[in-house]
Amino acid sequence: MHAKENSREVALVKELTKHSEAAFRRLFEMYSHEVFAYGKSILRYDVYAEEMVQDVFLKIWLNRATLNPELSFRSYIFTITRNLAINFLHRAANDHKLRREIFYGRQEVYNQGENRMDDAYYKKIELLAIAKLPPKRRRIFELSRKEGKSYEEISNELGISVSTVKNQMSSALETIRNFLFSHGDVTFIIVFLLFGLS
Repeated sequence: MHAKENSREVALVKELTKHSEAAFRRLFEMYSHEVFAYGKSILRYDVYAEEMVQDVFLKIWLNRATLNPELSFRSYIFTITRNLAINFLHRAANDHKLRREIFYGRQEVYNQGENRMDDAYYKKIELLAIAKLPPKRRRIFELSRKEGKSYEEISNELGISVSTVKNQMSSALETIRNFLFSHGDVTFIIVFLLFGLS
């Protein structure tokens, strides 16, 4: 962001902390399109992205008095957007219809063959991410995520402490997350993290 734009943003946020509706409207005009685009990249559909914009700016308005003008407002709104999107996906996981629409839906421009290619690609990325793990760490990860064993059960099976299992899992998840963020699209990453790694 240019110095002039940054100065204008800081001034607007300062006004917003004083409950200025005009400053709020201006910030909405400046960032609502970007929030919509980011929301749609995660949630896929216009209607959900539009709701996301409303939720983000409602949260900003409700918390206007506590905003820090010296911090990046743009970074702040994208953090809110990401967090709300993840919360939305968690809720969608418990709604059968919404789950199919968000997690398994495909845009109409894709044909069935392309869908199979997408699924194969994502599966390959998942396997490559897991393959990056050292053998012992990969075994712990597979026992936990693929076989559904508790940390205590893994501890007993491998003859290691529960704290070692937890530390190894934490390291495994970090390695996989970093790999996915380098190779996958946003929706795939979030779905994988929520349901494959949660």
